[in-house]
Amino acid sequence: MVARRFLRVALAVLFPVMAVCQPRQFTIGMSQCNLGEPWRVQMNADVRRAAEAHPELRVVFKDAQNDNLRQAAHIDEFVRSGVDLIIVSPKEAAPLTKPVADAFRKGIPVIVLDRRVLGQDFTCFIGADNRKIGRAAGKWVAHLLGGKGRVVELKGLMTSTPGQDRHSGFRDGIKGSVIEVIFEADMKWLEPNARKEMESALGRFDRIDAVYAHNDPGAHGAYLAARAAGREKGITFVGIDGLPQEGQMYVRQGILAASFEYPTGGKESIETALAILGGGKVPREITLPSRVFTKENIEKGGEALTD
Repeated sequence: MVARRFLRVALAVLFPVMAVCQPRQFTIGMSQCNLGEPWRVQMNADVRRAAEAHPELRVVFKDAQNDNLRQAAHIDEFVRSGVDLIIVSPKEAAPLTKPVADAFRKGIPVIVLDRRVLGQDFTCFIGADNRKIGRAAGKWVAHLLGGKGRVVELKGLMTSTPGQDRHSGFRDGIKGSVIEVIFEADMKWLEPNARKEMESALGRFDRIDAVYAHNDPGAHGAYLAARAAGREKGITFVGIDGLPQEGQMYVRQGILAASFEYPTGGKESIETALAILGGGKVPREITLPSRVFTKENIEKGGEALTD
């Protein structure tokens, strides 16, 4: 009897102490613009893997399915449900600017991942330098072709900031050469669209020296179109993303001559979220490093972009 009474008293004292010692639980809302691109599936996987190492974090994932209105509704839903922090990878800059700004002004930290919004009403932007990557791709293609040649450019969604920057960067990279972009089309990041556009280019031009696609699925779609036409061996294919199971694999298989890495930022977004939720200050922008993978360097882990 005495032992039981002592146990009840001990538990009564211990439970409040344990409650006080329990770490606070945080809920993060993650809105992905779509899961139709392998790179975005990988981003979510990287976020999930990084968060699983921290039991105090719970991440709620939502897929906007390439719909701006649905993604804006995600942000509003996260605000109303009282999440502690929002991570958003926008479909397009302008339509997501106001929802992000509204959440930020209501005191919810917002990490913008990969694609930018307009203005400065967010906590932190994380992404690689798309203009730098595009410029590196342009210089690489110009060097490979000896400063002259005919190129097809298959662009990402041009209402998104990565598409704009990868385009303008590439044009900077080929300046001073005699490289001619003979065909360009917005394939909206999707391989089937890229394949269709490449079929159009092949039908119009007897000679194409290289294809620069804003992502690896686009470059692969162009390759498939060229192979179907029996012309793949005379064309060099270059893409961006550099995922191990995609761009790097295509380089190993000889499908792509080069794949420029665009890190997902999933791990870095969770690291940044933890710093914010812990009361720390974080930079307004975090620029992720990039590498280029070619058949000459892929077994060594690629080569870092330096300029």
